[in-house]
Amino acid sequence: MSSSKHYDVIVVGGGVIGSAIAYWLAAEPGFAGRRVLVVERDFSYRDGSTGRSAGSIRQQFSTRENIEISLFGAHFLKNVADWLAVEGEVPEVGFREKGYLFLASPAGWPVLQENHALQKALGADNLLLESAALQARLPWMNVEDLAGGCLGLSMEGWFDPFALLQAFRRKARSLGAEYREDQVTGIATANGRASGVALASGATLSADWVVDAAGPRAREVAALAGLDLPVAPRKRQVFVFDCKAELPGMPLVIDPSGLYVRPEGSGFICGIAPKAGEPDPDTLDLEVDWTPFEEVLWPGLAQRIPAFEAIKPTGAWAGHYSVSLLDHNAILGPHPELPNFLFANGFSGHGLQQSPAVGRGIMELIVHGGWRSLDLSRFDYERILRNDPILERNVV
Repeated sequence: MSSSKHYDVIVVGGGVIGSAIAYWLAAEPGFAGRRVLVVERDFSYRDGSTGRSAGSIRQQFSTRENIEISLFGAHFLKNVADWLAVEGEVPEVGFREKGYLFLASPAGWPVLQENHALQKALGADNLLLESAALQARLPWMNVEDLAGGCLGLSMEGWFDPFALLQAFRRKARSLGAEYREDQVTGIATANGRASGVALASGATLSADWVVDAAGPRAREVAALAGLDLPVAPRKRQVFVFDCKAELPGMPLVIDPSGLYVRPEGSGFICGIAPKAGEPDPDTLDLEVDWTPFEEVLWPGLAQRIPAFEAIKPTGAWAGHYSVSLLDHNAILGPHPELPNFLFANGFSGHGLQQSPAVGRGIMELIVHGGWRSLDLSRFDYERILRNDPILERNVV
């Protein structure tokens, strides 16, 4: 591929993952003076996964690495001025540490206890509550069918996803990273390495490293390099409603049924993913279907929180999860056939909260040749080839 310009790293996709990678590369002293380019297909980010996220972060996972990733994410959000301030201006990401509350039936209680023990051992700040204690703490909740729940006391909650994206982007650009509004239409390879990209505008660019951070389109980008990436775009819907009742101390609630609900401004948002065996097609469609709200969510909400019998739906939106088809966990690092082509894909709804740690980790692979701050090797592509899924029991 002939080229008019050379970059040390080209990142395909400028959402929160791609922009986090660009920031960490541009900020790394060992990479000073190198050229980093982010190619983003739409600078409005209108249909991007980041801005359409529910914007939440938790440490309540069952996998050590996922817990460690989100512990750093929470630390990053709480100290965002240390990393992302530009000329003294500190971004406001609106981190609200209201916690997650995972509820468990008697059958699910032992798993919740086991997960809680690992989370506490790694430094998570959460509390296991049996049903009586849960009822005393949150009297507006129906706990009759519950054994209890696990509540995050700090470092969990929600924040402004688009603000974090823009903060990463602005800081990366202030440090010299370049952004280009264009679409990658080809990836050149030579001698077992990725050598550059072709763009829809007609430009061709060479690169020492190419990073696939294309979110819902990650599989398409990988295919341009002749690689198979088992990641698919799946539609997830968020429904907004009002309720006149006061629900003091309400965290983000995860019901055993799989539905979630949390406060948002003066109202609430909720959603639910399809269960195993239910239709969940690959799609880039963003049209809202109210059927899940009417048939599943509203009855489930009213059963768990009786005040939600009387609510007023006020809006909805749809976004995309980039689902890792093997195990709903991220795919990170190089492809064995193209060691300078890196994946940062398949977050399955966790990309926003994982972006600070993943961006740092991808930088470490490029600059230092390996994982340094956190060992994320368990998420490598080779597990796909081995058909060796990671069991994460807290998928929402």
